[in-house]
Parts: sequence; structure tokens; C-alpha cells
Amino acid sequence: MSLIHVNDDNFASMVQKGGVTMAEFGAPWCPPCKVLLPILEELSAELGDSVPILTVDVDESPVSAGRFGVMAMPTVIVFHDGEPVEKLVGLRSKAAYAAVLAKAAALSPESPAAAR
Repeated sequence: MSLIHVNDDNFASMVQKGGVTMAEFGAPWCPPCKVLLPILEELSAELGDSVPILTVDVDESPVSAGRFGVMAMPTVIVFHDGEPVEKLVGLRSKAAYAAVLAKAAALSPESPAAAR
């Protein structure tokens, strides 16, 4: 699965109510965001359909960014059952993103990502 680009109009409907979703808040002009996107693409390919990874352009979607207190880019928020459970500000390693996904997936033992 590849990254899913969302905006203020469809963000809420794209966050899974019965599982884990990751959302990256960034901008095309942000250098650390450009480094992060291939990392998230790799994670998305490894996880398949079990964990959707969303990308939100903060310039195009200020309502969603403001709702979750995005003050710096990139900001990655992990949602469990539609509620934010983890927030990472700034560029991190692939292992850091995988770890927060595993932690969130552990909240739902029936999730395929929990077995990873």
C-alpha cells in the first residue's frame, strides 16, 4: 500500500475507527518532510493494508493541522480507534516510527500489525 494523501475535507473519514492509522503532517517545501516520505513509503509497503499511512499538507489543510496542535514539521500522529495516542515531532528513524506503530497495534490484539 502507498501513502494516502488527505486534506481537511476527508481527513476524519480516513482515520480508522477500528484500528491503527498513522498521519504525517508536513509540506512539500519542508526538507525533513522530504526525507521522511520514503521512510513512510517503506513502512507502508511492509504493513500493507493493515495500517493506513496518511499524509497531510499543512498549507492545504490548516484545520486538521490546528486540530492536532501541529506546530512543527514533520509531525507524525498515530491514531488508535480514531483517537490520537502518540505524537512524534521532527524527523526520526524508521525504527522509531515502527515502534510507535507496534505500541499502538498492541492496544488492539486482533490487529494484524500487532503480530509484527
